[in-house]
Amino acid sequence: MAYDEYQAERITRILEEARLPFFSKKMMGGLVFMVNEKMACGLHFDKKQEKDLLMVRIGEEAFESNNEKTGFSPMAFTGRTMKGYAFISPEGYDTDEDLQHWINLCIDFNPFTKASKKRKPQKPK
Repeated sequence: MAYDEYQAERITRILEEARLPFFSKKMMGGLVFMVNEKMACGLHFDKKQEKDLLMVRIGEEAFESNNEKTGFSPMAFTGRTMKGYAFISPEGYDTDEDLQHWINLCIDFNPFTKASKKRKPQKPK
């Protein structure tokens, strides 16, 4: 199981209602949502915890002001904490209001993020 389809639909609905240019993309063993060509949030199934985590890119300010919320944990996907990113466990985004809160933080931070550089195709050897 890579990610929960129902949760993906909930996020899609919020982004559609916000009328933002977005698309979803399978990445990092889950699904990420790209807003204005930049990663905003995503879903990841954590095999150790056996639950779906919401990944949010909210910036350092929102990270600090929301780190006491239910289900919040710093994102340490590769073993080191990534600044401005967090994982939210299901109890932290179960209600529509909670999910809306996290997605709104992602949307608010999105204009301040940089898009990843497009990789040039490698020439065959």
